[in-house]
Amino acid sequence: MNTAKAELLLDCRSNLGEGPMWHESSQSLYWVDINAGSIHRYDPQTEILTIHPVGDQVGALAPCRSGGLILAMRKAIARYTPGGDQPQYLLEVEKDLPDNRFNDGKCDPAGRFWAGTLGPEKTGSLYRIDPSLQLTKVVPGITISNGLAWNTEINRFYYIDTPTQQVDVFDYEHSTGEVTNRRLCFKIPAEDGFPDGMTIDREGMLWIAQWGSWAVYRYNPKTGEKLLKVEVPTAKTTSCVFGGENLDTLFITSARTGMSDDELKTQPLAGGVFTYKTQTQGWPVDEFAG
Repeated sequence: MNTAKAELLLDCRSNLGEGPMWHESSQSLYWVDINAGSIHRYDPQTEILTIHPVGDQVGALAPCRSGGLILAMRKAIARYTPGGDQPQYLLEVEKDLPDNRFNDGKCDPAGRFWAGTLGPEKTGSLYRIDPSLQLTKVVPGITISNGLAWNTEINRFYYIDTPTQQVDVFDYEHSTGEVTNRRLCFKIPAEDGFPDGMTIDREGMLWIAQWGSWAVYRYNPKTGEKLLKVEVPTAKTTSCVFGGENLDTLFITSARTGMSDDELKTQPLAGGVFTYKTQTQGWPVDEFAG
């Protein structure tokens, strides 16, 4: 396994930076600070960082083909136009589970929004939101719903429920969004941290941010082999996405939540955003078709 180092892009000190998304049309990077209830947008050309408070925790976002963003907020799916009014709530979930909230999410290649919740052991679920706003519970019994990715042939769906220490794979039907035949893809050793956010490159390899590992790892999902370790100068790496003009820059988010004063002294860049120039390319982020 080869080793590389990420570089600091922004010392933004997000409490729980998550859900990075490269916005193709504006050539800018978005991510959320879940606990701060804010959306961050960074324009690499102007080096301007804009922060949009949205009034509640926000776990994930994706662009909409019709403009604006779709958000997975604490217990709701919402539409939002950065710089506009507060988010417009579209539907709510798990109102009977006060300790649950939405976590990671993204769109599939057909324009459906997938988002999962976390909560006390196995009370969360993974949901699919169709462009018509029909809500489907796809996978129940989840503890911390996290990374999602679809393979290059669009017939496999990779998924992470963090405490399981594994990546699962499903058969995926592109035309309907149905997933079946859940099975283990590969395990992640506890000493390598907890699997968190995930993306996929054009060679079909998975890149996984691993909480507590000080790193993002690249894996071959067919074998589980670790191909590359990208070291990050803080322990709590949370997610990653390909972006930049050629989609060959890996943007990495991180967190500082729960860290002691001593830990913050030794990890002053915790909560920052980091970059790594890869030898491959990612795919453009899929948009919500609703």
